[in-house]
Amino acid sequence: MKQTEPQKDRESLYLEVSTVNGDVSLPLHSSIVLFLLSYTECSSFHVCLVIDQADVLPSLSGLVPGGLAVSDVRREELPGLVRMCRLPAALEPDACFCRAGLAVVLRHIIQRACQLMPGRRDVASLLGFKNTCLKACAEVSQWTRLCELDIPSAVEEHLRNPEDQMCRLPAAILNLEKRLGEPVKVHNDDKIRRQKLQQQKKSDSQLKGPSSEMESHPNETHPGVELSAALAKLSADAVPSPATRERSDIRKVKTTDLPELEHVFAEGLYFTLTDVVLLPCVHQYLISLQKHTPSTLSHLPLLLRWYQRVQELPSVLRAAKDCGMALLSLSMADPCPLQPENPQPSGAEQEGPKVKQEPFIGGPRPTLTKLQENGIDAVYSAHPCPTWTVDWESLPAAVNPTEGKMSDTRAVRKQQQLNNLVAMVTELAHPGHTVVDFCSGGIILIENKEESLVRARDRSAQLGLTNIGFVQANLDYFTGNFNIGVALHACGVATDMVLDRCLQARAGFVISPCCYGFIQNTLKFNFPKSARFTETLSYKEHMVLCRFADQTAVSLPPERRLIGKRCMGLVDLDRSWAAETHGYSVRVMTMVPEGCSPKNNMLVGIPTR
Repeated sequence: MKQTEPQKDRESLYLEVSTVNGDVSLPLHSSIVLFLLSYTECSSFHVCLVIDQADVLPSLSGLVPGGLAVSDVRREELPGLVRMCRLPAALEPDACFCRAGLAVVLRHIIQRACQLMPGRRDVASLLGFKNTCLKACAEVSQWTRLCELDIPSAVEEHLRNPEDQMCRLPAAILNLEKRLGEPVKVHNDDKIRRQKLQQQKKSDSQLKGPSSEMESHPNETHPGVELSAALAKLSADAVPSPATRERSDIRKVKTTDLPELEHVFAEGLYFTLTDVVLLPCVHQYLISLQKHTPSTLSHLPLLLRWYQRVQELPSVLRAAKDCGMALLSLSMADPCPLQPENPQPSGAEQEGPKVKQEPFIGGPRPTLTKLQENGIDAVYSAHPCPTWTVDWESLPAAVNPTEGKMSDTRAVRKQQQLNNLVAMVTELAHPGHTVVDFCSGGIILIENKEESLVRARDRSAQLGLTNIGFVQANLDYFTGNFNIGVALHACGVATDMVLDRCLQARAGFVISPCCYGFIQNTLKFNFPKSARFTETLSYKEHMVLCRFADQTAVSLPPERRLIGKRCMGLVDLDRSWAAETHGYSVRVMTMVPEGCSPKNNMLVGIPTR
């Protein structure tokens, strides 16, 4: 590790350093980032280790890859955008574009490495099929939450109190063990499954007796066809195998009757970013188990098998050595029955205690009638400034939606939507206020979709604006203070995520919801949200409202659109009542003109205490 001064033309990567009772270490998120930097051999970043006390770098010698430019930085000296985010974070040289959160930063490192080294097939393949590995945010993807949050948190909790944790295996680890035992589904897997069937038939005909049974032993390290396909994917000089026609008896087998494929790596056959995330976590966990209760290892045969397989990749061994990880060579004994607690669901499956659901008749009318009988109906506040409009003609062309790639009609509707949001923000804002645009597509822009932020940054540069910051992160990774939160057409529970973040910051909000049909219970949110709606409707009945709230397209009959608008109003009324319990005054109103969007509701709230 060499300590160097940051270069102004190099992107900075900010990683956490932990100091407990004078002992210095790297949190798992930091270790994972450094492991990926070594694996990809990407040295285009300047690594800034965030410290709370001086002279900690010597203590980290051997844990930080030697080829990286490294320096330390005090937490109070962090750039403004980085200080607003949970680490890890990557900041571009101009200091106005920040990427935060483990999955976002890791994917960015891979993309940068691919730009610099386009021939590294093994690096490009880390992003998986259609480059979607860990792309979905943890709030909506159970798998991303398990890998990005649950497993690192469970392992770190275990390492803090190893003696207290030995009586049970963490639910996150058990969930991973369970996933590794599930059949693998990959794109165009029919050919591989037929190859496996042919291999099995060949083995059955050549090998008789006990040795043939080893082919399907759960602790077998080499699953044959699967491992061959996995290693071929990683080979830089791999060439397509010659097309061979299967035997006629193999061709005639129905797809449903073909043997299932086994896991080679965490997501299936291929080594991906998920394996990079899991290895430092599992490695630390296994070291602790081996030290304190080695017998526990027998409860995790599939995890041990995965741990041994990743060590067959030379790049993994090189990166592990570079990061001071002495990988273990563990024997994989016969599995023991699991005595600890059963695996617990993660992500959206965790919905709390199950409530008995009352049956209901299909369609929204019974639900609407039930609400009406309990004195609940959609109520809209009057728009305070229906004729207010942005002076589009006086603004630079790049600000105008007409400059975007859309039809003239849609551009006019987008202008009208923005008129409504800007009018309400203008009503709430005061000099010196910070405005955050969540789910943006400028102020601080928060968005998980990189393409939208890059497009916004380019337009900001055209306009010469210097007071706008861009943060690519899931909402949970943005921790900065602000005064007003804005979101135009935040899809599904994204509206509730923005609302929650505004409530935490005691900030006002102007939010236009969208995609009501995507609303569902998650790890963080349960529906209905307000006490009065919960007393009246079951979750299933609330989902009926959400589904029919999407029935507002102009192509639908007027009566159906009116029902859809009523359902929209009820869903947002539930949200507004929930926010009011946190000390807010909330108005649900309609954009003007109503035809500017089928999803024309706005939630406008201010803290009252």
